[in-house]
Amino acid sequence: MTHAAALPDLILEPLVRNALMEDLGSYGDITTRSVIPAGRTYAARLNARADAVVSGMQVAQIAFRLVDPSLEVKVLIRDGSRATKGDTLMEITGDAASILMGERVALNFAGRLTGIATKTAGFVAASAGTATRITCTRKTTPGLRLVEKQAVLHGGGYNHRYSLSDAILIKDNHIAAAGGVRAVLEAVKANASHMMKVELEVDRLDQLEEALEVGGADVVLLDNMDNDTLKRAVTMVKGRMVTEASGNVTLERIASIAATGVDYISSGALTHSAQTVDLGLDF
Repeated sequence: MTHAAALPDLILEPLVRNALMEDLGSYGDITTRSVIPAGRTYAARLNARADAVVSGMQVAQIAFRLVDPSLEVKVLIRDGSRATKGDTLMEITGDAASILMGERVALNFAGRLTGIATKTAGFVAASAGTATRITCTRKTTPGLRLVEKQAVLHGGGYNHRYSLSDAILIKDNHIAAAGGVRAVLEAVKANASHMMKVELEVDRLDQLEEALEVGGADVVLLDNMDNDTLKRAVTMVKGRMVTEASGNVTLERIASIAATGVDYISSGALTHSAQTVDLGLDF
């Protein structure tokens, strides 16, 4: 499914380290220290308990290796690949106490990210046969945006902005505060860097008409429009801007929205409403 290159471990390590420190607390895993004899070794398997598109294997691997670099961690099904119920995704061999200390953080990341990748893959499949791309939004879990957006890529989707500094996205409140579509577009043309892409959100065709007249936007976000209105908007644009449909996007609507000819469909549900996939670590 994936078209995403793996991120360097160096970028992901601080995120995983913080999660481990949160879980280990101020005194470490007192249960494991109390009941597992020093030097006891085991082999564990991280197994899928449902069909899924896998994500989070890189993060889980980092978790185990941060706890104990001597652990042997072998990824069997890589991020962006499909797994069926019962498949073993990863094998971890070495100190039993170390495996147990990294278990929950590894599973939390892997289950959450696999859920996002799996949900994204469902949206992508529903748009098959069209040129429309599925993209996420900034509606991510605070602190987890980087890995959640990677999970969207693993599911075959695309990424919107990572942060407010990536591109100019003029939304309804910007338009209201600035004094209208013409005012915001003229301000952008006067003040924005020539290197910066500009997207304008509209929820009415008269706003779109004014935007086309004024110019200055590279992308138009067609917000909460029904399919007939989306078709009319695409016809009005005539390829002069990239078109993106957003708002009230459900899996059931994907195919019909894609059929309107929009270039992108964005959905916050890919990240904020994805169900965690059940994964288990078995000794």
